[in-house]
Amino acid sequence: MKRLILIRHGKSSWELNVRDHDRVLLERGINDAHLIGKHLETVSVIPNEIWSSTAARALQTAILVSEYVNYKLDRFKLKRELYTFDSSELIQQIKSCTNDIESLMLFSHNHGLTDAANILGSQYFDNVPTTGVVIIEFPVDNWSQIKKGQTITHFFPKNLK
Repeated sequence: MKRLILIRHGKSSWELNVRDHDRVLLERGINDAHLIGKHLETVSVIPNEIWSSTAARALQTAILVSEYVNYKLDRFKLKRELYTFDSSELIQQIKSCTNDIESLMLFSHNHGLTDAANILGSQYFDNVPTTGVVIIEFPVDNWSQIKKGQTITHFFPKNLK
């Protein structure tokens, strides 16, 4: 059994004159990351591995959430390939996960993240909002074999406030 925890980065700022890759979280994004982290802690979601896009907003979200799921930062995997808005690229990265990992938490971007959740999961989402979480389980032993899994839960910041 493989478990995929998809998390969209927190709300970021468009006001700074920086590259998209360098945009940072707004206060709301920081607060929502703490809110989601606390909720993950209460429902005992503990990933074996965390992967994050190298974009500043995704990495900031991942660092904040990791505090609550008892994950050491020196084990983080930063992947430039997760800085994508394409679901097929995102799914390709997920399928490359080594099979010793049972539970993968991944921080990435829309529209690729929402599309991947819809392709891989059993529940349809119009949009996974910023800092939204979708958890999908697959009845396989190899990540390369994942297809349609079961969406076991999802939670979005607005539903936790």
